[in-house]
This record gives sequence, structure tokens and C-alpha cells, in this order.
Amino acid sequence: MKNIDSPRWRENYPFWAVHVVAIIGCLWVGWSWKALAWLVGTYFVRMFAVTAGYHRYFSHRTFKTSRFFQFILAFLGLFAAQQGPLWWAAHHRNHHKHSDEPEDVHSPRQRGFYWSHIGWILSSRHKPTQYDRIKDFAKYPELRFLNRHDLFFAVAWGFVLYFGFGATALFYGHFLSLVLCWHITFCINSLAHVWGRRRYDTTDDSRNNVVLAVLTLGEGWHNNHHHYQRSARQGFYWWEIDVSYYILKGLEALRIVWDVEGVPRHVRDQEVAPQRQELLDSRAA
Repeated sequence: MKNIDSPRWRENYPFWAVHVVAIIGCLWVGWSWKALAWLVGTYFVRMFAVTAGYHRYFSHRTFKTSRFFQFILAFLGLFAAQQGPLWWAAHHRNHHKHSDEPEDVHSPRQRGFYWSHIGWILSSRHKPTQYDRIKDFAKYPELRFLNRHDLFFAVAWGFVLYFGFGATALFYGHFLSLVLCWHITFCINSLAHVWGRRRYDTTDDSRNNVVLAVLTLGEGWHNNHHHYQRSARQGFYWWEIDVSYYILKGLEALRIVWDVEGVPRHVRDQEVAPQRQELLDSRAA
């Protein structure tokens, strides 16, 4: 009988190949300021598409926008090659419903660090899109189309970069940028449930991590997010850097998005008492 949790090795060859090509290709073309610009620029766009689009919009509906910009967010998200927007959001909603419980698809508490970071994505069990969990967006045919053909667009972008801008753009702006975006995003599922501080006593192991917050444009304030999922703002205080939220507020000023949800003060101020924090830290140790 087939093990539905086993990796889809044949199907996953391209995933591992991207890592190899990123290393070899970048060593071949060499480092330059141009390479750095391609890496940082494409990484930023990809990460914003995942954090603001796939996560804060499609998964949690923390702001509203037009059908056209909704399509743009989904389209940009495809270039992060984390499967389609409906697949991503459906699995993420399941994560919040069962966070760190046995039904959670990527809990380090339940299945270990490797599984939560990458194993669950590569398994047979989680390949299909659970459309019953994402009915609100699955009704749009254009989103279903993008969801079905996500791999085509991710691959096509590599050809566009190479033939339009050359090898440096391909290896730094596509392959290396992609690998970094993958693993830093995956760290929210794995590392942000084992490393950091817990401001709120949620039922899961979510933690705030400033390093991940900077690298993910705000997603690292993970304990904040699990405490109050309705907020488009995950850095609850002014010193908690949340670049995706700043951009969303800018788009709101331009009337491209609207009703960007913040965090009510009474929700924000429900912090864990110091004695309770010591107990939580001792449990994690």
C-alpha cells in the first residue's frame, strides 16, 4: 500500500534541481552589484506576493480589493513557486484551525522540524487543493486557472528573465531568489514555532521572531498573528517592523485596497503575565 506521507521523489526532482542550479549558476556568473540588485528586487516582490497576497488576503481576508487586483496578487504569487493561491490558502486555513494539533499539516510539535519545514510539501498527502476550504475564492474561474497552471508561470518567468536580461538575472533573480524565498517562508511554519518569544498565550507554539520578521516583511511576528488572525498588521507595535503592512497602507491610500484591518488596542494589550511567560519558556526549554 502506498504511503501517502512519502515524498513524491520523481515529481520533486525539479525542486531539488533548483537548489543545485542556483548554487552552480551563481558561482558561474559570479557576484556583482547587478546580481545583488536582481536578487534583492525579485526576492522582495516574491515575498510581498506571498505575505500580502497568499497569506493576508487569500488565507485571512484581512483587507478588500477589486477583482482585478485580486488577480494581480494571485498572479505575482505564482512566481514564488509555492503552488497556486487556492492550494496555499486552503492548507493555511487548515493550519490555523488545528495549529500544532494532530490535524495540523505542518506542526513541528507533532511531526518534527524537517516535516514542518519541507516534508509536508513534498508528500503525496498534501498535493491536491482542498477546494472545500477555500470556497470564497474558488468561485472565481481565473483563480482556478492560475491555481491549475502555477508551475507553467513559474517556469516561464525563468525564460523571460534569461532571454530578456541574461544569465545574471536568471541565476540570481530567479533561481537563488526562489530558493531563499522558499526556505525563509517555510521557516514561519517550522522555526517560528520553536524559536522566539511568546507575548500571547495561544493554544499553539507560535512565537515572535524579529529576524524572521525582517526577512519575511513582517510574518515573523507569528505569535501576534496567531493571537489575532483578522489583522493585516502583524507587527502590533510601532517598533515591530512589518513592511507588508506598510505597503498595504500605501495601497489603501491609493484606493487600490481598502478596509485594511488593524489590531484593536484591547486585543493587543492582552499580553502574557511575566510569571506565565516564565512557565511557557520553561516548557519550551
